[in-house]
Amino acid sequence: MEKQEDYFYIPQLEKRNKKAKRFKWITMSAASFSIFFLIFFLADIINKGVPSFTQSYVEVEITFDEDLASNPYAAFTRDEMRIISRAWIRDIPNQMRENPAIVGTTQKIWAIAAAEVDQYVKEHKNRLEDNIKTIVDGMVEEGKIETRFSSTFFTTGDSKIPENAGFFSAMVGTVLTILVTMVIAVPVGIMTAIYLEEFAPDNKFTQFIEVNINNLAAIPSILFGLLGLAIFINFFGAPRSSPIVGGMTLALMALPIIIVSSKAALKSVPATIRQAGFGLGLTKWQITRDHVLPLALPGMLTGSIIALAQAIGETAPLIIVGMIAFVPEPATSIFEAAAVMPAQIYTWSGMPEGMYIEKTAGGIIVLLSILLALNSIAIYFRKKYQKKW
Repeated sequence: MEKQEDYFYIPQLEKRNKKAKRFKWITMSAASFSIFFLIFFLADIINKGVPSFTQSYVEVEITFDEDLASNPYAAFTRDEMRIISRAWIRDIPNQMRENPAIVGTTQKIWAIAAAEVDQYVKEHKNRLEDNIKTIVDGMVEEGKIETRFSSTFFTTGDSKIPENAGFFSAMVGTVLTILVTMVIAVPVGIMTAIYLEEFAPDNKFTQFIEVNINNLAAIPSILFGLLGLAIFINFFGAPRSSPIVGGMTLALMALPIIIVSSKAALKSVPATIRQAGFGLGLTKWQITRDHVLPLALPGMLTGSIIALAQAIGETAPLIIVGMIAFVPEPATSIFEAAAVMPAQIYTWSGMPEGMYIEKTAGGIIVLLSILLALNSIAIYFRKKYQKKW
């Protein structure tokens, strides 16, 4: 009998153990590959994006006479105009108007370097001629070219001149767009979930609505852009490329996710809470408002914040409604034309100049930082309210 048990059972046990070990190694390999890919992606983005937060500056000596206000290029030689940013040179008359005291004086000023000079100083790929490289090397040795923190990246909007292009207008446009999305999607989504889960009768009509909501959460985002274009722009005549249009379009996309996550949070509340409320003579609304909703609030907040974070990173629907337009100045209201961060990154990625490569990676770093911050906030609120309730 012992031999028969050894013959029938031990080999099967060993076979199962080998399968378990094999499956364990497969899962560990998959996890290791995912972590390696994530580290490689983040390292590449950081390596390319960090230089975008610095900018090369050139020390120049300028005599601010009256002729300079009409022709600022006259103060520089041909080689100097290859080294100094043309956008900075064109801005000299504005500087003279803003500060009349400098007129008639000679001053040493740190000017923004041209894009190719900046790339050469940072030892990146560039298209500078050899004679300009020689001049730049001499200026670096003399301390007349320095690399400093780039305030331009965070204070200016997009520009056709690489060294003058910034991310500020896209950041402002994204904030305005997400505010519109949040104001529309979060209360509507949560109230819809409360009605469907707590008050709606269980019939074919409500089942049909729930099935369609679940299907909407899985369709491609570009279809929401087409819907926003057809309804908000073509039918209602809302201003194209504005945060109001982009926000309403993203609200359509975020609504199914918020509704589904809020319904799941409401379902997680034990039925005994409702039964105890009915036993005490409370109405359905009192039970939902005072007992069910506070317990489901952490899950609702988490789902809403994750849906908004996903909306921030969407590009396709915003391109359809025109938020990829060239907008150098930040919008001051939700009805003005504005750019958004994902669309701005997409635009920069298609530019031929090398400086836009680092600006693209820098924009991705800013966007990822905001997404990580929103997810951290979601985790914080979830833990906070779980402890409270």
